Amino acid sequence: MHRIPSKVRPLAVAGAAAMSLLAGTAHADITVISFGGTNQKAQVKAFYEPYTKATGSKIIQGEYNGEQAKIKAMVGAKNVSWDVVEVESPELVRGCEEGLYEKLDFARIGPKADFIPAAVTECGVGIFVWSTVLAYNSDALKAAPTSWADFWDLKKFPGKRGMRKGAKFTLEFALIADGVKPENVYKELATKAGVDRAFKKLDQIKPHIRWWEAGAQAPQLLAAGDVVMTSAFNGRIATAQKEGKKNLKMVWTNNIYDFDSWAIPVGTPKKDEAYKFIAFASKPENQKVFAGEIPYGPTNLKGTALVDKAIVPELPTAPQNMKGAFASNTQFWVEHGEDLEQRFNAWAAK
Repeated sequence: MHRIPSKVRPLAVAGAAAMSLLAGTAHADITVISFGGTNQKAQVKAFYEPYTKATGSKIIQGEYNGEQAKIKAMVGAKNVSWDVVEVESPELVRGCEEGLYEKLDFARIGPKADFIPAAVTECGVGIFVWSTVLAYNSDALKAAPTSWADFWDLKKFPGKRGMRKGAKFTLEFALIADGVKPENVYKELATKAGVDRAFKKLDQIKPHIRWWEAGAQAPQLLAAGDVVMTSAFNGRIATAQKEGKKNLKMVWTNNIYDFDSWAIPVGTPKKDEAYKFIAFASKPENQKVFAGEIPYGPTNLKGTALVDKAIVPELPTAPQNMKGAFASNTQFWVEHGEDLEQRFNAWAAK
């Protein structure tokens, strides 16, 4: 999604099983793969360390950038060494259809009614809600932008713009800037005329765009003054603000939100332990800790109620931030993503 990973670093835990036996109980260590960065640091504090303390089982951490080929190869070879994986929504749907992920038994995780409905899917359970917002450098602009239409207004807000290099969300924001209502964006994008309209709108600012690919780059571009505003992941901007960059601001109007989910690769020999970890990480008290580390919204409805009141306004799930927000249409991107990304890449290369 939206966090810069480093190479996967599976950690060998030599002699752990033997030591557990000496302690009187055999504990099954499990491998959990996530996107790394500030997101993984938050997971360590909120999920991994408390899980080890509660169960005695260690979490072997690994990182990846969301590529499904590795999981496909493992499942195909029936040699699965990843037990729990953090997956973005379109990849989760595709992977579920392709038989890469277990169909989940929520009786082993928690009542479905405890979660935001969209966080409960056939092969996944949402870990957190994240948003892509409009972010700007208040030192670089005389007035504050308030909408995606302002993002396109080069006269009133001169300067470079940052955008994620890809069709997803870039096309949606272009249509919003062109006056399409959030509820009609995906209907419009499902037509050739709508896609043409989005690219025509992007043409207006193309010479002024600095493309970014990893989540960490958006706040870096802003802080360095390379762009005056950019699309960005809300957690990345909030983290930059925590680090002292108070001049970086967010506009929540018409933000697009989505979920990252836990999934279990088919064929893991530690399926029972994988369920135990996911159930543990899905508890409201643990999601509360996660939201306190990086402001992504809990998927467990009871978790939101526990979050520190000072943090709530920073969450995508805060009522004022959900007003005017819209959900990324996962099914749309599963069906149309490949074609739109090809067209986007050809357009960007011109």
